[in-house]
Amino acid sequence: MSAAPGEREVTVALGALRLEATLGAPAGDAAARAPRGVVVFAHGSGSGRHSTRNRQVAQALREGGFVTLLADLLTVEEERRDAHTAALRFDIGLLGERVVALVDWTAGEPATAGLPLGLFGASTGAAAALVAASERPAVVRAVVSRGGRPDLAGTALARVRAPTLLVVGGADLPVLELNETAIGMLSAEARIEVVPGATHLFEEPGALEEVARLARAWLARHLAGA
Repeated sequence: MSAAPGEREVTVALGALRLEATLGAPAGDAAARAPRGVVVFAHGSGSGRHSTRNRQVAQALREGGFVTLLADLLTVEEERRDAHTAALRFDIGLLGERVVALVDWTAGEPATAGLPLGLFGASTGAAAALVAASERPAVVRAVVSRGGRPDLAGTALARVRAPTLLVVGGADLPVLELNETAIGMLSAEARIEVVPGATHLFEEPGALEEVARLARAWLARHLAGA
């Protein structure tokens, strides 16, 4: 998939590994103003930076004045192995380490250095985002989870200091129950927003737009003035 206007492909080093990523600048009217912050995406369940759903949310955030970073948390070789075993997509420790690397990378990148930072995690990527938030409490200012599995972050939940928004589909009952349990383990400000009638992938008309609206409002509130 080719980069859209305002996007460019970058490579994030993690030791000997190289993670491929797409860095997107604010779009539309927001392009003429200083960025409001940078949002790092954590994909899950075998997804990557070309995820249609996350790219749609990222576009809405860029139109709201944010820089976005969408990265593949697995290398090409790891993705090939994971396609057969489905093991790495549930390795929250490994995925969390990769998200930490992306967070650290933004500090040295001219387009993002000094900007307040938020995380957007989907599915198992939400757990990885929360692990990263617990590891970088002075840097991560807000977290948004879309249809996430925050429960998989385990004991890291109690160490998260960033305000956290959990967005869940109203028809995604098992995941909603897991989110309701996990929110009780978060010591920072946290809220659950239920999108009525939406299933796990938010494929219903208007559901993903509602996710983007909620995420944009939460990030704007908590990154402003950070």
